[in-house]
Amino acid sequence: MAKRGNSLDQRTFDKLRRLYIIALSTIAVSVIVSQLLIRNHLNDQATDSSVINVAGRQRMLSQKLTKDVVSLSSETALDKRIWLKNKIKETLNLWELSHYALQNGNDSLGLPEKNTSEIHARFAILNPVFDRINFASKAIITKIENNPSLSFSNFASEVEVVKNNEGDFLLMMDDIVNQYDLEADRKVTRLRQLEMWLTGLTLLILLAEFLFIFWPAAKSVKGVLTELLYAEKHAKKMAFDADELSIAKEKSIKELRALSRAMDDTLLFARILPNGQIVHMGNKFSRLYNYSKLNDKGLFWTTLSPVENEQLAIEDLIAKHKKTGWQGEVKSTTKNHVDVWLEMAIIPYSPTEDKSEILIIASEITERKVAQLEIARLTAASFEEKMNQQKIISSKIIENQEKEQNRIAKDVHDGIGQMLTGLKYNLESIDTQDIEKATSKIEHLKTLTTEIIKGIRTATFNLTPPELTDHGVVPAIAKLIQELSKLTGKQIMLFNKTDFNQRLDSLTEINIYRITQEAINNAIKYAESSHILVSLSHSKNILSIVIDDNGKGFDPKKVKHIKTGDGGMGMTFMRERIKYIDGRFFISSEKGKGTRITLNIPLKEV
Repeated sequence: MAKRGNSLDQRTFDKLRRLYIIALSTIAVSVIVSQLLIRNHLNDQATDSSVINVAGRQRMLSQKLTKDVVSLSSETALDKRIWLKNKIKETLNLWELSHYALQNGNDSLGLPEKNTSEIHARFAILNPVFDRINFASKAIITKIENNPSLSFSNFASEVEVVKNNEGDFLLMMDDIVNQYDLEADRKVTRLRQLEMWLTGLTLLILLAEFLFIFWPAAKSVKGVLTELLYAEKHAKKMAFDADELSIAKEKSIKELRALSRAMDDTLLFARILPNGQIVHMGNKFSRLYNYSKLNDKGLFWTTLSPVENEQLAIEDLIAKHKKTGWQGEVKSTTKNHVDVWLEMAIIPYSPTEDKSEILIIASEITERKVAQLEIARLTAASFEEKMNQQKIISSKIIENQEKEQNRIAKDVHDGIGQMLTGLKYNLESIDTQDIEKATSKIEHLKTLTTEIIKGIRTATFNLTPPELTDHGVVPAIAKLIQELSKLTGKQIMLFNKTDFNQRLDSLTEINIYRITQEAINNAIKYAESSHILVSLSHSKNILSIVIDDNGKGFDPKKVKHIKTGDGGMGMTFMRERIKYIDGRFFISSEKGKGTRITLNIPLKEV
């Protein structure tokens, strides 16, 4: 009941606070807005007096200017004439400054920048009159400054202009002053209306606050008091019920204690804090890991294992899943260095509103896990055995392919090559002088026969060369480069940097030869290169072969997964062959900058 009453009081206080904040804020906003509007009007009116004052002064200045100009015309004394000229000049400057300030504004005179359209219209009529008087007065001043003793007849016309326009200027200036005065009266009238509107708005706001804030607040307070009286009555009933619940609570606590003892003895059960500190560990858990409730104050993961890697794994699991929960397998080690596998569940729970803990419930699955690991080991061993068998089969396939290529090379060279050579000799012995057509045909056959022999020799050489079997991979590559240079006209060179001449096992030599052959053929066929350099170097454990060309290059990323088209299958075959002999294969190429292929082959004793 006390909790409900406190909550009700808090809700009521919050509601009243919000209502009064709204009310006071509304009044404050209305007052600030009123002050800003009134201050704005007052600022406008403050400039009105300056405007009327300056405008009225213009009439006086024009009269003074006219009077001094007339006096100047009758003055013969030189010093007096110069004094009048300076006085006219001073009056003219002030008159001109005020005239333009009234139209465009002037901060030093306190005049605003903006005028109404009526004022602008009147100044538009006045400006020509002003300009005539201003121009004539300046002309008089200039003439006297140039020649102080100048006779009156020299500036009599300018004096007449000033006298003739002075009356028009006074009339128009009176009209402008009257217009300024009229506009000032209008602003005062608008200010009075604004004050009336603001007063009405303030009264309306106060009425609205009474109807929608203060009156509802009073009703709310009355309702709260009613609820509090009801709560007091209800609290007495709850006090009685609380006594009954206390008795039931004691009974439940006894039952929970009995259940907790049963869990401690039958389950791997523990309670820990989110930071890993043990709150409680069951008897079965304690016996398994030799945990002492009196002496051990360590963390949960240090209790489950002394092995650092296992501790870090368990700590990481709890850190990741302390809010979401987790279930899975965990490996641990007892203090006696016995491996234990647990099927463990991490369960977050909150015994109180401000406290959180983690329940650990586990079961030992060591025997089952050991059996699973043994099955996995046997499966891996079986897979490894199958891979070794496949490697042996692949070796035999490649070996048989090379034997077949040797046989085909021998047949082509000893059979077809000799027959075609005989055909060439026979055709060359034919007398073609009497038959023109026969001559042309036979000449063509001679050329064709030469190309056939050349192609057969190339095909024969591309099969297993005798140098590879007899002398090793380096002589075979040297022979390959020599023949391909003759057949293609390309500049192909071999550079044996470290004079490598070791013999390797036959399959390694065959695969090195085939990869090098494929790389050179690709440079000839597809790269359109004119120069190809094959470099060999070796260390104690590695033979390195680098094939460089100056061809058009390509993007290796685009060729990597191609299985058809130029270069796609060739790259695949080279990678498979180098993998078979445990070597490594690298391609570096860029469009327009050639290609480099690098082979690194481990050296083993034959």
